[in-house]
Amino acid sequence: GRGDRDGLTKYFEWTEAEPRIYKWWTDKGCFQPKSDDASAPGEDGRGGRFVMAMPPPNVTGVLHMGHAMFVTLEDVMARRARMQGKDVLWLPGTDHAGIATQMVVERALGEQDPPVSRKQLGREGFVSKVWDWKETHGNRITEQLRKLGASCDWSRERFTLDPALSRAVTHAFAKLHRDGLIYRGSYMVNWSPALQTAVSDLEVEYSEEEATLYYFKYPIRFPEGEGGSGRRSTAPTYVEVATSRPETIFGDTCLCVNPADPRFRHLLDGKASAVVPFSWDSAGGSLPPHGGRSIPIIEDPSVDMQFGTGALKVTPAHDPNDYAMGKKHGLELVNVMRRDGTMNHRCGERYAGLDRFKARELLWRDMQANGMAVKTEQYTTRVPRSQRGGEVIEPLVSLQWFVRAEPLAGPAMAAARSGEVDIVPKRFAKVYNHWLENIEDWCISRQLWWGHRIPAYYVYNTDTDTDGDAVGKGAGAGAGEGDDDTKHLGRPYVVAESYEAALDLARREHGPDVSIVQDDDVLDTWFSSSLWPFSTLGWPNTQERDYKRFYPTSLLETGHDILFFWVARMMMMGIHLTGQAPFSTVFLHGLIRDSDGRKMSKTLGNVIDPLDVIQRYGCDALRFTLATGTTPGQDLNLSLDKVEEKGRNLVNKIWNGAKLIAKPLSSLEKEGYTWSTTKVFDHINGGVNESPSVSPRTSLPFAERWILRELSSLIRSVDAAHQRHDMGEAGRAVSAFFLNQFSSWYAEICKTRLYSSNGDGASREAEMAMDVLMHVYVSTIQLLHPYMPYVTEEVWQRLVITHRDGDDEGSSIMSSSWPSPLVGLEGDDTGGDSVSSDFVLFQEAVRAVRNIRAEHQVPLGKKIPGAVLVIDSDRVRSRLKSEEKSLQFLCKLDTITWVGSQQSMDPEQYVESVVGDGFCVYLPVAGLVDAEQEINRLSRQVVKLEKDLLVLTGRLSSAQFVEKAPQNVVASTTEKKNELAQQLKMVQDRLSNLGDGKNLICISSYVTPKTFIGSYSSSATAGKSCRQIFYKVDGSLHWWSLFIEDEGLDKSLNIAGGLTRFELGVQPGCWPIRSPPHQGRHTCKHVRGVVTQGVVLILPGCAVADITFNNRVPFFIDEGVDHGARQPAIRAPALARLIVSCYEVDEDLRHAVVSVEDAFELSEVCFDPERPSH
Repeated sequence: GRGDRDGLTKYFEWTEAEPRIYKWWTDKGCFQPKSDDASAPGEDGRGGRFVMAMPPPNVTGVLHMGHAMFVTLEDVMARRARMQGKDVLWLPGTDHAGIATQMVVERALGEQDPPVSRKQLGREGFVSKVWDWKETHGNRITEQLRKLGASCDWSRERFTLDPALSRAVTHAFAKLHRDGLIYRGSYMVNWSPALQTAVSDLEVEYSEEEATLYYFKYPIRFPEGEGGSGRRSTAPTYVEVATSRPETIFGDTCLCVNPADPRFRHLLDGKASAVVPFSWDSAGGSLPPHGGRSIPIIEDPSVDMQFGTGALKVTPAHDPNDYAMGKKHGLELVNVMRRDGTMNHRCGERYAGLDRFKARELLWRDMQANGMAVKTEQYTTRVPRSQRGGEVIEPLVSLQWFVRAEPLAGPAMAAARSGEVDIVPKRFAKVYNHWLENIEDWCISRQLWWGHRIPAYYVYNTDTDTDGDAVGKGAGAGAGEGDDDTKHLGRPYVVAESYEAALDLARREHGPDVSIVQDDDVLDTWFSSSLWPFSTLGWPNTQERDYKRFYPTSLLETGHDILFFWVARMMMMGIHLTGQAPFSTVFLHGLIRDSDGRKMSKTLGNVIDPLDVIQRYGCDALRFTLATGTTPGQDLNLSLDKVEEKGRNLVNKIWNGAKLIAKPLSSLEKEGYTWSTTKVFDHINGGVNESPSVSPRTSLPFAERWILRELSSLIRSVDAAHQRHDMGEAGRAVSAFFLNQFSSWYAEICKTRLYSSNGDGASREAEMAMDVLMHVYVSTIQLLHPYMPYVTEEVWQRLVITHRDGDDEGSSIMSSSWPSPLVGLEGDDTGGDSVSSDFVLFQEAVRAVRNIRAEHQVPLGKKIPGAVLVIDSDRVRSRLKSEEKSLQFLCKLDTITWVGSQQSMDPEQYVESVVGDGFCVYLPVAGLVDAEQEINRLSRQVVKLEKDLLVLTGRLSSAQFVEKAPQNVVASTTEKKNELAQQLKMVQDRLSNLGDGKNLICISSYVTPKTFIGSYSSSATAGKSCRQIFYKVDGSLHWWSLFIEDEGLDKSLNIAGGLTRFELGVQPGCWPIRSPPHQGRHTCKHVRGVVTQGVVLILPGCAVADITFNNRVPFFIDEGVDHGARQPAIRAPALARLIVSCYEVDEDLRHAVVSVEDAFELSEVCFDPERPSH
């Protein structure tokens, strides 16, 4: 049936739509490659193939924001590639996560009743339990990835322990061993005592912690009869040494000092030696003259003379720095710990079997008891802890399998430097090369049962007890008693891809009667992951169909934090094993942090669960926020406010756009209209022109030409951003276009075409508008589809797909063609690029009118009559006039008059706004606002602002506040005061724009029933009257003196009920009294003067004096009276809190209380609050 346009709900209901749409996609096979053979790209860049392997999340994993980030970015690339016509394979899978999975299952077994250990089950039994767990719980993470909208080919999902991938791992190990790149040796590794396995650097986390530095006396022995100074002596001497790990002294193999340190020169003659503490007596007795393990004292300029005591105990088997020094000087490796972190037999009976930290405590107590302890000192250091278990990692020399990395690093660097592989952002190429230049051999063995078992087989004679021989004697590099590090030590071994092949090889090399035992260790998970781009496609079978079709892959996307651990190793392995780099581009995204830039962790309580965000805002909102919130390689500070502001609001806009189009589209279709993607091209190419002589571009109205040009420009910029892998910039550009150019402008303009007054929904104007509106909307949602797949698919189905033909998977938006810039819109009929610039003038005109409306607070629904647009340019005037209906609609204008150059309007009757050079907008003052209502509102606002400003001014004038309040509070108060002053000026300026440019102050804002005291009136000639109104402000007496010529106005001052309304005009230098607008205007003389704090005393035709609190005496002079010699010489008397009203009037007005001269000679004037009078 037809697309359900009438069923669009108020909001996009993602909770219902997302699972329904995703199931529809997978049922239709939308995520699978379309063709049997990879197609070559066309000249337009379309076609070809796009292959990407998903970084495999751990099978134990639970969805977090890191997963959400990589799924979003990779899905954006995959969906866009499909729309470009490429043959797309996005291959998903999971990692077996050796350590994590084994821990989870062991913990579950330990919680059973009764608890079961893996050793009780045995290797096969335990591995079987892990497989059971994987089948039950291992699909959780992939199900969660589906909730993010991942469009990967789930039919090709891989698991690193799948049989095919396991064969690839075994083959890779065997080949690398044959090539001399894998060997077995003893080196220092990160050892996890709790897990009892070596772990990679990535699985070690460092934390700043308080630690203790222990200072003690290290015994020194000289040849019998000699002391350090050449004296004969039998007593031992000591050297102070500092260490953070006293329990490792049993593994010391030398003392080392700086040759430049004068404190120890007497020890460097080759005669003195150090004696390992307590190595002479398991009970911890004092050092005897003979016995104990002696170690040499050596010199090395790398020893820091300022750290500790300057003498360094060297334990090569238990410290990375000491290990390097041991290799440098050829020192013995003495391991004093078992795999579980307990001390071994080399520590003596007193300490053997103790946990390393318990041994530290006991050893220090023994040193204190024997007088060897000197002191302890606290300091801060970085402590390595296991990412999985949290225990302190033990640096340990252990017998492990290693990959010789340096020969592999060279080709990997060359591929990046030659441009064969592009690393994005480019700054990470330097980091990549630096690591490879300084690479060390890679420890690939792990002491676990879950994983790829190392295909090395040790050779034994048939009549030998292999179990007995499996435990070697273990000198030097081996672990202590109870360890398995010496198992098979010294035995010959063979490497093969199966037991049968290994046995055959062993018998051919060592005789027909030998037997073999496979190594117990498994390979590091990173080893199998390094083969991921090609093992998932069928390698080592290079004839496998998917391998031939899809290898090498196009791009690898991952976090920059595993550039070394995974990316570099895939490069090394891919080039060596397949002869090609496994991908041509490496795209590195940043980490996701909380809104404050902190790493998300359960400890901080700042973890944001993607599933919770999806439930609250929808998948589209989360994806768009993640994809557009950062630039390549940069970390993203995520907050839920961003998801709502950026993501969900855009979803709503997309949905509202569909609702805007749906109704008129259905109406047009009922009258025979049909929309197709090609219709807009007919307009551009002149297909609708009646005359072939008309330029094709003139067939489109001004606004339509503008929006199509903007769309083409957008597509070009989006393509350029995607080309440089800046998905954030591309998404932000589309969002800005949709919200601004489309929604705010063109969609609004289209309302004037689609909803014409005559109801003719099938008019040519409406059809043309719908052609363009649909083209722009559909193109935009196509550009947004990779970011927001669900809402765009839903509106695509509702608006675009009018017929769903059975199993046609092409009905999905992801199978539609990626938009291309329109051809034919580069210029216009005048030549040059004026459409965009002219439409900017259209927009500025609309903004100008809207600004005027806002400044004058014109009600939203009120239409302004008589607008005049004066435009010099004939072209601009013609184009804007063609959009007259749009201007009227957008600006709420009733009529528009179009005027050419050399025209100007009366500034007394119009408000002017300059839009541009030769372009002005005029709006009639009379049509803007109800002056009476606006004056009332602004007057009340003035009163409030003045009151608030007075409070802050008083606060800042207080020395106690300024001196004692915090500086930030004083600064904030000052800033607020300045803001209020600015607001007050703006409101006063607004008042000045009302009524002949005069400010109007409403007396009723000052005088209310609560403040009113009384009034005094006197008659005046010719129907005039004078009234003084008395009121209180903060206990002080104030008044208004009003000279009223309008009898009706005088009667309107209902004092008993509080003043109903009266207006006093005030303007700097001029204060005319006027009656309310509805009673007409008075013509009166202006009185010059200064308004100060206190009472406003203004009378036309009068001179008025006002003495205020600060003893200032403003001087008011009547312009209409010739004072002559009688004008007083103003001298301010020392008066305070005194108000004096003085009148000097013509002969017709005889009821002045005092003359001006008399007023300024008065020393005091009082008013009785109970009975106001002069």
